[in-house]
Amino acid sequence: MRQNLARRAALVDGAIEVLARDGARGLTFRAVDTEAAVPNGTASNYFANRDDLLNQAGARIYERMRPDDAAIAAMADGPGTRERTAELVREVVERVTTFRTGYLALLELRLEATRRPALRALLTERVRDDVAANVEGHIAAGLPGDPDAVKMIYLAANWLVVERLTLPEVFPGEEAGELITELVHRVLSGAGADPSGEPAAG
Repeated sequence: MRQNLARRAALVDGAIEVLARDGARGLTFRAVDTEAAVPNGTASNYFANRDDLLNQAGARIYERMRPDDAAIAAMADGPGTRERTAELVREVVERVTTFRTGYLALLELRLEATRRPALRALLTERVRDDVAANVEGHIAAGLPGDPDAVKMIYLAANWLVVERLTLPEVFPGEEAGELITELVHRVLSGAGADPSGEPAAG
């Protein structure tokens, strides 16, 4: 059966909203149909089974989280300092938290992945690619720090996103921004930058 790509995308986006709101247990074809405002039975015509729906939701979240080309180009601009790095990390945290339902749905999928090998394989590949892209972009932009430092910042920033989305009162916005700056400065201390955050003279 020939499928409508726009409708498929709407169904997968609906699945993301259901996951974020109702959790993995609430993700049914009927719930997705309702969320996407399509006739009952539509989702079952587009997805082979629930695992297929979960896998496609996981892939779609990463598609939507990826910054556009202009944002990627902007990340490469500016001085290679710790302060610039902190600014970029704050921007990424803000961008990700703006897609609140996507990240909450991703947390649900991560839990499901502990029980579903195919979903675990998909998310493992996506996260590995995401980490590699972060490291590659950081190094290419001439920012201070080696791959391990980038990975440490990545891990800390991701957990901060979890806190901001699930328990926002723990680290309010201003404090979260200050913590990111302090994190970057401490992790990158001595990584080719003097205390002012400017690149060390070579």
